[in-house]
Amino acid sequence: MTPAAAAPSRRVFFALWPSADERQALARATHPAAAASGGRPVPETSLHATLAFLGSVPAARLEVLGRLARRVAGEFAAAARPPPWCFETLAHWARARVLVALAREEPRAQALAARLKELTVAAGFRPDLKLFHAHVTVAREVEHASAAAPRLRPVEWRCDGFALIDSRTEAAGPVYSVIESYPLVKPDGAR
Repeated sequence: MTPAAAAPSRRVFFALWPSADERQALARATHPAAAASGGRPVPETSLHATLAFLGSVPAARLEVLGRLARRVAGEFAAAARPPPWCFETLAHWARARVLVALAREEPRAQALAARLKELTVAAGFRPDLKLFHAHVTVAREVEHASAAAPRLRPVEWRCDGFALIDSRTEAAGPVYSVIESYPLVKPDGAR
């Protein structure tokens, strides 16, 4: 085994990581459809919106990702809170076998995702370069489109920051943990 192959790595991604109350509100709104889909509902604690998936990254390079993320957060930080995301519809993505909650497209989040991908590519990482779509996966291994109406009771998320997330696969499914968070709202008095 080569030294590079033996180096520890972590599976990571950047995501909008909502508050516990916001995750709970979305879980409650989507639960009937997720339960009716024949799939496996995503645990409430795991609900997020992926900005840039990076895959397996050597643990020694996580600090580079942290520096890039702090730079991007500084570029996008605003004095006022950004407008909330509003989730109002559900969609069954048959090919991926997932049920997702969709938000209206948010140009600021699209720009944030694009900038994270741009800087990580320039630093030698290999992010998934698919176009960002404002969605949250609420059920996996979905067998069929839910019989429930595709409209949701509107659920708002305030995206005041983003995070670098560690992803581990366990028997019950993926487990996510925040490595570091990056605010997108300037503290009071900061210019």
